[in-house]
Amino acid sequence: MSSITPIAPMPRYAVQVGFTRPEILRLMDLYGRMVAAGHWRDYALSFETTKASFSAFRRTAERPEYRVEKQPALRLKQGMWILYGEGGQILKRSHELVNILAPIERRLIKLIAD
Repeated sequence: MSSITPIAPMPRYAVQVGFTRPEILRLMDLYGRMVAAGHWRDYALSFETTKASFSAFRRTAERPEYRVEKQPALRLKQGMWILYGEGGQILKRSHELVNILAPIERRLIKLIAD
């Protein structure tokens, strides 16, 4: 006779980090304004178990110019929002999305003013 080997139960659902509706609306608003200014042409969203990210590209084939990540595990430490530059360097960390987007919005004002 053969023996039956029990298999470990699968988790009911995998926890996935995502953006809330106000967060995604804020990101898409900034993206739309940058597209209207002729600076960005494409974006990407990535949702993983530990982080969610929004990347903005000048052209599709390049590295993202900016990447905004939400890592809830860091919310009690350095802040769950991180802004990365094109080279992958951390430009800013904060507990609020508004503070992360401020340097990009300042750049947008300079683009329109020129």
